[in-house]
Amino acid sequence: MAGCNSLPDSGPTEAQVKHAQHDPKKNNLGYGIVQVSPELIALLQSKAPPLFSSFDIATAGLSHASNDTVGPGDVLQISIYEVGSALFSPSSASMAASSASGTNTTPSSSTASSLPLVTVDGSGNIEIPFAGQIHVTGMTTNDVSLAITARLKQKSMAPQVVVRIVSDIANSVMVYGGVRHPSRITLTPNQERILDVIALAGGEDHTTQSDEDYTVRLIRNEQVAELPLKTIENDPQQNIVMQPGDRVQLVFQPRSYTVFGASGQVTQTQFSTPTLTMAEAISRVGGPIDSRADPNAVYLFRFENADVLRSLGMPIDENATTGPIIYKIDMMNPSNYFLADKFMMRDRDLIYVANASSNKFYKFFGLISTLVSPGITAAWIAK
Repeated sequence: MAGCNSLPDSGPTEAQVKHAQHDPKKNNLGYGIVQVSPELIALLQSKAPPLFSSFDIATAGLSHASNDTVGPGDVLQISIYEVGSALFSPSSASMAASSASGTNTTPSSSTASSLPLVTVDGSGNIEIPFAGQIHVTGMTTNDVSLAITARLKQKSMAPQVVVRIVSDIANSVMVYGGVRHPSRITLTPNQERILDVIALAGGEDHTTQSDEDYTVRLIRNEQVAELPLKTIENDPQQNIVMQPGDRVQLVFQPRSYTVFGASGQVTQTQFSTPTLTMAEAISRVGGPIDSRADPNAVYLFRFENADVLRSLGMPIDENATTGPIIYKIDMMNPSNYFLADKFMMRDRDLIYVANASSNKFYKFFGLISTLVSPGITAAWIAK
């Protein structure tokens, strides 16, 4: 037995993992071991990041923005058409002087004047000569035209105003990260969706990589959601309509997991699919090896979200965002295969298949056989 303990091994047994959990010297991270169960699966699903479609559900009672309203930072081009003596015409001053001197000057039928570009200030106001300050945030260009016209009616003959947005800041989204042309994308009444704005920013910057390697992060009203790009492409409900002020980040991050212990292959493997379950992850590396694995003890190591750890009753610092935890599943229980098919893998997860407690004995027996076998063979030949 002493000889067995001195033999090399690929990792701890189930008993050694349990013992290390309760040893403060070995468990200096303070991890806990939690059995995979239907309740745990439900908890993890409830704490999962929100889908993009949930953003639309949250605003289901509100109509989508028309994307043609004015807001702070917008630059407007304003043209004013007047009949008779024009307020904004360069000749209006000379015409007024001629009238004062008694000279009869026949005014032109109409005069068109374009004001210098006007920027909407931080309070949502613009300043128009002879009309004063006008609050325009939330107005369409037609509404702004009517508001300026109403102010000028008492000072000009039949004024007509045309307003055009030259630089549209209020109706735009920021697209950045792993796109070819990070930029501010102006939204239109056509109601662009999330895949549209990514395409308008040039699409992925690594065209040779699979779409599964890209994650889309959407920030809206201080809420953050992340989804693989492939999921959005495959699920039209996640390709939601953009709203002014949204921020879209495309992140190139090939997701992978690592497998150690008594498995068919010790390796780091990429997901290569939008989602991956524990059952699929284990099967990709050949599963537990019959000759030396303990299927009763398959572990998944993860830095879990703090909210999940608190829900499981794990001690964790109040300022921490994540903490270490080990999930255990017994693959000798047939019902647990259903759970393994529901347990979702995450980037950087680590799976460890424990060694069987009898593994060292068989190694020792094999070593003795290797040493004795040549002698037995030689004795047989000598006979």
